[in-house]
Amino acid sequence: MATTGLTIVRGPQTAGRRVAHGLGRTVLNVVLAVVTIVWLIPTVGLLITSLRPLGDSTSSGWWTVFTDAAGLTLDNFANLLSNATITRSLLNTVLIAVPATVLVVVLAALAAYAFAWVDFQGRTTLLVMIIVLLAVPLQTAFIPLARLFGAIGIFGSVIGVILFHTAFGLPFAIFLLRNTFTQLPYEMIESARLDGSNEWQVFSRFVLPLGMPAVASLAIYQFLWTWNDMLVALIFSNSQSQPITVAIQSQLRAFSSNIDVLATGAFLSMVIPLAVYFAFQKYFESAILAGSTK
Repeated sequence: MATTGLTIVRGPQTAGRRVAHGLGRTVLNVVLAVVTIVWLIPTVGLLITSLRPLGDSTSSGWWTVFTDAAGLTLDNFANLLSNATITRSLLNTVLIAVPATVLVVVLAALAAYAFAWVDFQGRTTLLVMIIVLLAVPLQTAFIPLARLFGAIGIFGSVIGVILFHTAFGLPFAIFLLRNTFTQLPYEMIESARLDGSNEWQVFSRFVLPLGMPAVASLAIYQFLWTWNDMLVALIFSNSQSQPITVAIQSQLRAFSSNIDVLATGAFLSMVIPLAVYFAFQKYFESAILAGSTK
């Protein structure tokens, strides 16, 4: 019995087709450039405002700097860094974001390995419970954890904020890393075990290095989320432990008289997240696609 097939015949690459293809790419590039400019306008405006004296910022818009750039100065940053409240809040932000990121990554990596490659009773049930926790909003835990932290004496401290971010960062972190670890070759894990490696050696020598892109992307995601958080810190921190987001928010009571502090503080708080994102943005693709294919 004869079979027939469909053959697609493409025409020659004429000059008209090349022009159409080039125009298509040109239009796409123009659209992407316009979107990029629109997204950058608030950041550029914030930077320019942070470099303008208070009198200029209250009397005219930031865009007027393009016709008169002589008034730009670094005095706002110098004054901000000499403000004890702002500098203490920046230090608090580091003290919160770094431990919360390290704890989530370490605990999630260990738990994800157990869920992926260790057979123990109740593994499926525990995994389902962790997945369900992904749907639990932060607001449901505010009152119970506030009472618990108050009872043990850590409410309003940096430790309380760290523990909150760690607890709510673990479900997503475990789910992400577990999906990544399950994609590793089964034969490699079993071969390592047959060669006499214990579970810690299998995890540290094989699973963790191969899953490092996902681990790195998780660390970046957790760091950015913790650094930019204000809701949790607003409730669980006090004047001595507040991060930069809460410190800036506290200045909103007299916006007309301290726009130089607000703009400069807001831009300063953006520098580290932006630097982290642009330096490691390739890992975000790994985080998004982790577990999507098997």
